Amino acid sequence: MQAGRSVEELIGAMLTELSDIIAVEKPDLVLVHGDTMTTFIGAYAAFLKQVPIGHVEAGLRTYNKYSLFPEEMNRQMVSQMASYHFAPTERNKEHLLKENINENTIYVVGNTVIDALLEIASKPKLLNSELHSIFSNSLKTILLTTHRRENLGELQNIYEAVNQLVEDHPDIQVIFPVHKNPKVREKVLSSYQNTERVHLIEPLDYETFVHVMKHCYLVITDSGGIQEEAPSLGKPVLFARDTTERPEGVEAGTLKLVGTSAQMIYDECSKLIREPSEYQKMKEIRNPFGEGDTSKKIVEIIKLIFHDKVYKEHLLGHMNVR
Repeated sequence: MQAGRSVEELIGAMLTELSDIIAVEKPDLVLVHGDTMTTFIGAYAAFLKQVPIGHVEAGLRTYNKYSLFPEEMNRQMVSQMASYHFAPTERNKEHLLKENINENTIYVVGNTVIDALLEIASKPKLLNSELHSIFSNSLKTILLTTHRRENLGELQNIYEAVNQLVEDHPDIQVIFPVHKNPKVREKVLSSYQNTERVHLIEPLDYETFVHVMKHCYLVITDSGGIQEEAPSLGKPVLFARDTTERPEGVEAGTLKLVGTSAQMIYDECSKLIREPSEYQKMKEIRNPFGEGDTSKKIVEIIKLIFHDKVYKEHLLGHMNVR
């Protein structure tokens, strides 16, 4: 990353450098994860070298090419290049089957993000003095994160809802790691001028963020990954986007899609604050995105794939000799 670098320039640099690495290392398989630009370019670099690709977190879809943008098209294009598809859920598998992906190449394994989350959450972590001070009172803490580019014009609605929640509920506070995007920061600072019980902090490293999630009461977010992570820690999620590529969470009840309507965010959050039974219901639902053993499953599948491949090559070689 460089300041002021365009997406096009970044793509060119990634394709060149990843292609060079593949040429030197000559891998038997390239694994790409998720739906970022790096995911797509990593897969494309491998495809140009005719190296098999394994896509981890395959089959997530909104079927709206501009939501998420550009992630939705990244993952669709990777699916067309990949040889092996490691899908988090049965629904993801169904998406791939509808796109004529060979069923024998699709493996439903859960999501590796849950592996990382549970491993980190299981280890003790001392929070810094600022975070320790925030969590030392008896207030219910709402964790707020916003960063999606498609929400930039609607962020004011989210912040308006949070301001009203803090004003109307004296037993809550908000901890808000503010994204580095200058456009996001500008809107945050204009919305929170000395607002009581809204703690604006710098972005957190992943380990610390996981432990902040452990300590919070519920989460309001527009982040993709947090939809999967927070429910594994028993935290209800209010999702501030109009679409989700993870509808399994909505169907299971770990996640509520509230969009960017200030009123809806306010109403749904108030319900979880005021009604312990509603909160407990969401808190106790099993996370549909995995049990924390996804990485092990993927490793075992790759071992089997390559064992079979080597065996077939040996058999063909033996047959050719004869």
